[in-house]
Amino acid sequence: MTLEQVKKIVKEHEIEFFLCSFVEMSGAPKAKVIPVTHLDEMAKDGAGFGGFAAGEIGQSPHDPEMASIPDFNSFMIVPWQKNLAWIASDMYVEGQSWHYCPRTILRQQLERANQMGYIFNVGIEAEFMLLKQGEEGQYTPWDTLDTLDKPCYDLRALYRNIDLMTTLIKYMQELEWEPYANDHEDGTCQFEVNWTYSDALMTADRHTFFKWMVKTLAEEQGLLATFMPKPFSDLTGNGAHYHMSLWDDKDQTNLFLDAQDENGLSKLAYWFTGGILRHANAITAITNPLVNSYKRLVRIPPRSGSSWAPVYVTYGGNNRTQMIRTPANGRIENRLSDGAANPYLATTVLLAAGLDGIENQIDPGKQNRDNLYEVSEDELELRGVYALPSTLSEAVDALAEDDVIKNALGDEYADYYIQVKRQEWRNYHLSVSEWERENYIEVY
Repeated sequence: MTLEQVKKIVKEHEIEFFLCSFVEMSGAPKAKVIPVTHLDEMAKDGAGFGGFAAGEIGQSPHDPEMASIPDFNSFMIVPWQKNLAWIASDMYVEGQSWHYCPRTILRQQLERANQMGYIFNVGIEAEFMLLKQGEEGQYTPWDTLDTLDKPCYDLRALYRNIDLMTTLIKYMQELEWEPYANDHEDGTCQFEVNWTYSDALMTADRHTFFKWMVKTLAEEQGLLATFMPKPFSDLTGNGAHYHMSLWDDKDQTNLFLDAQDENGLSKLAYWFTGGILRHANAITAITNPLVNSYKRLVRIPPRSGSSWAPVYVTYGGNNRTQMIRTPANGRIENRLSDGAANPYLATTVLLAAGLDGIENQIDPGKQNRDNLYEVSEDELELRGVYALPSTLSEAVDALAEDDVIKNALGDEYADYYIQVKRQEWRNYHLSVSEWERENYIEVY
């Protein structure tokens, strides 16, 4: 979208302000409010930020100011405040593209795919929970009537949240995202929203906006929406499943589709899958970026009877116990990612691993058809099936050893990411939890 097209929309819709937004490592959006009277200035020079104050984006207090240069292709009118528009931006420092900007990192990887003749299309299943805060500050699922052990698809619980859900759907329709399936998920007060896939950059922008939109709607009802991977030990965690396919840049055909194959996948799709499997441990450090993330990737079931999350590096048909599932012809689903993943970084590493699989024609091996939660560890070992990292520390160590994934992020950014996450692990390891007090104080 050109600046002139934006100006036309601004005039037609009486837009008065812009949110010039970017993300840092966590994926949380940052922004400045820019009045429309300074649209030309924003388009040319962006909005200025002191990077160190904004989070983990590779700056110290003494560094020069960062500028967020808007990408008008991401332009969205904020549905609940129509005089306001949101725009995703790329970060620059002293006129140069900033290599610590997650959106820039994704754009570079997409350019690599484009040079190979590919368009990377992605759709995301976004899961979240609605919580309330008690008088003592603790968070709990807000709906006291939502008590079923297996609440997934429960109509009564869904209807008690129908105003929020239908408002969210209407907003997404206004934004022309084409939401198509939305439900109560497997955890108490947990919901999932699905919208139509698009090119990877647009999906990452939309996912970033979506998370802010959901939190805003929840706050209006006095609730907190969280995408935290595992808020409660007895409930299902929040995933963010990535549905992926490569398309031909010239004739817009799906290169993952082979209707004659048992899974509906082409050789290219199997090689792409093979690449993700080979680099799975390093990928996990990005797609599952928190200490808490690894409490979701377990065999031990929560109250509902299944964690619905992968534990092993596997693929296999329409099977939800696998890391990579084939839900329909012509696409694969990565079930590894969780709600805390930065959409730009997660998309980057999945694409990089897949392209490595194509370039090296990596065979994904034999697919798995079993319920992997029930296959014994001894049997899995005999099959050569290995487990995903069980802690953030293990995943970060794997990232440090994986040149393909580090190169996709940029070696400098990868080292920075590793440093930040190792410090996060140390902070967690040094903290004393309530569980420790409950189990040790009286005994020892």
